[in-house]
Amino acid sequence: MPIWCRYSLILLVLCILYLTPALFSGEAHLEWYILVYIKLPICLTAIAVGTSISVASAALQVSLNNPLADPGIIGISSGASLMAALFLVFVSSLGIMPTEVFYVHSIYLLPILCFIGASISGFLIYVVATKVGGAIASFILAGIAISTAFSAIVGWIYLVAPPQALQSLTFWLMGSLHYTNYSSLSIALLLMIFGLIMLGKCATQLNMMYLGEQTANVAGVNAKSLQTRVFICVALLVGVSVSIAGSIAFLGLLVPHAIRKLHGFDNRKVFLYAGFLGSIVIMLCALINEYLFDTAVPLSMLTASIGAPMFVYVLFSRN
Repeated sequence: MPIWCRYSLILLVLCILYLTPALFSGEAHLEWYILVYIKLPICLTAIAVGTSISVASAALQVSLNNPLADPGIIGISSGASLMAALFLVFVSSLGIMPTEVFYVHSIYLLPILCFIGASISGFLIYVVATKVGGAIASFILAGIAISTAFSAIVGWIYLVAPPQALQSLTFWLMGSLHYTNYSSLSIALLLMIFGLIMLGKCATQLNMMYLGEQTANVAGVNAKSLQTRVFICVALLVGVSVSIAGSIAFLGLLVPHAIRKLHGFDNRKVFLYAGFLGSIVIMLCALINEYLFDTAVPLSMLTASIGAPMFVYVLFSRN
């Protein structure tokens, strides 16, 4: 059986385990409502977000020649989270926009604002890292600096946010699959599919980036143009993911490294398998959150709890 079939089978089993209990609640009308309007959007969100973050992180690591280039660690997610927090608190909670208008326009505004925030943070990181030398460590240090600054701004937002907005803002910034519906998913999925297709077209050229920018240029690849295209796609995928599920920690660092350790470094395979494995991890988190806890646990806590042992296992695995 091909490897992608094995991953898809595991993902299908997890989805069935998540969706099936909704069919045995006792009332046919209630069963249908829970399955279609609650469970299925969560399942679709888990697959979309897991795939987008994992593939985006894999592309970013190769483009920057930086094994630690995770959107969370390097700071790209922080810009998207800041823009979303500003929109949710100051536009919705403070009554700047009427509630009805807010819910209608947030479907379209949140992905756009999160994409802008991710682009701004990524641009600032690139500028700072370039000014201090452009080495691999420079991007990490610049990302930490930008992420810390944006996190501080979010902290100030907490001080002025209305009490009724604090709980939802906390869970949203730490990751949750419960804030989506079919309207928001319809917009997010189109943008995600576009970003994933564009990154897939860059996979072969990104294989040349393993040897560095100069070698890629000699091989006929315009490294700067390729990095720009990858950055735009990564900002789009991360921004849209944050807009529908919040910030998710550790996933982008764990999945690409695990795939490269298990299946090699060809980005055509890495992107495909990383998408499946990222979806599996998020679906596993959804199952744990649904059936092991009485209250909703932030998604970042689950991904970090699952991801850290898996990452250590992959590092020490000889297979």
